[in-house]
Amino acid sequence: MNSSLAPPVHFAGGCQPHDSREWKAVIPALLGVICLAGLAGNACVIGILLYNARRGKPSLVHSLILNLSLADLLLLLFAAPLRAAAYSRSAWTLGWFVCKTSDGFSHTCMAAKSLTTALAAKACFMYASHPAKQVSIKPRTICAALLATWLVALVSSLPLWLFSTLRELAAGSPACLVAVPAPAREFMSVFVKLYPLLVFCAPLLCAFLYFWRAYGRCQRRGTKTQNLRNQIRSRRLTIMLLSATVTLAVMWLPEWIAWLWVWHLKPAGPAPPEGFLALTQALMFTISSANPLIFLVMSEEFREGFKGLWKRLTLTKPLPATENPETPAANSEVLPDSVPSPEPVIAEQEKELPAAPQALESLETKKEMPVFPDVEQFWHDREAAPDAQDNDPIPWEHEEQETVGSVQ
Repeated sequence: MNSSLAPPVHFAGGCQPHDSREWKAVIPALLGVICLAGLAGNACVIGILLYNARRGKPSLVHSLILNLSLADLLLLLFAAPLRAAAYSRSAWTLGWFVCKTSDGFSHTCMAAKSLTTALAAKACFMYASHPAKQVSIKPRTICAALLATWLVALVSSLPLWLFSTLRELAAGSPACLVAVPAPAREFMSVFVKLYPLLVFCAPLLCAFLYFWRAYGRCQRRGTKTQNLRNQIRSRRLTIMLLSATVTLAVMWLPEWIAWLWVWHLKPAGPAPPEGFLALTQALMFTISSANPLIFLVMSEEFREGFKGLWKRLTLTKPLPATENPETPAANSEVLPDSVPSPEPVIAEQEKELPAAPQALESLETKKEMPVFPDVEQFWHDREAAPDAQDNDPIPWEHEEQETVGSVQ
């Protein structure tokens, strides 16, 4: 047997023979929390992208982010629950079909995410190079690029689809293994070395290179206000996608360390701890929950889209109130007797209408200016005087006649 394939048994599907009850409880519980958080976040991101796509043309960057979220959603819907179920038991009880497709499916989704990240970095560089010009790509071209990423990811993980099978161990318990036939051992020894380079190193290295160039373009100042705004927007987009790429690289790296350790294990060498293998796979699934959080926190466009989507889902138009609501059929015999007829109410309103002007006059009199004591005394003296004297237009002549008559 080749030295790179020295371990006689390679477990697939996340099933590892462990005797610790703590790991059987901790790993499934951890994967369950990751699934719930990731499903909610990715469903929110997909809803925002589809909501924005209805209002305008889908952009290349949004289509690539949608592809990332779809890959995360598939992982959390199918791969992670099966891993949790496999880790909760010492023997494989999920059947032959799940064993045959579990490892290949998870690797295909992760490879598609890695290739999509490289394409997103390229699109980000194109946008940062010409921020004033909109990068217009036909929808057919976008769909072809996304389909190509999934085909490359599927072909690259094809050996894991072919060689995973259900076997019985020496103890008689079934286990899901990667059983490499003798004619394919030389091919597998080369595959286990090239596969990490093809799926992990090369795409992420290209992505970091494009992000570095895009960030350098964003540092240049524009001469116009519109160009400056576009540069700020492209810088935010670059930082957001770069953060998602760094998260993918850091949290996926332990899985590849475990991959190389297991496939290049020497007969007398130490085997990787079972807890380390389980935690590496848990970290790999955590990436699917971290990406939506990065998009929603670092992108103002996603935050505004989330607010609009939330308002559309939560706000409901109230039903218009009818003047004569219909009563249920069950209470049709009782409710009409208890409802007062509108005729007495109308009669009372008609009686109250004539009294309205009097009420207004009383209110106006209450609002008059207060009368001071001196003014009141003045008007009292005036009212006590004779009417003729009050109405005499030339009182001074009468006063002179009175004085003359008295003298005479």
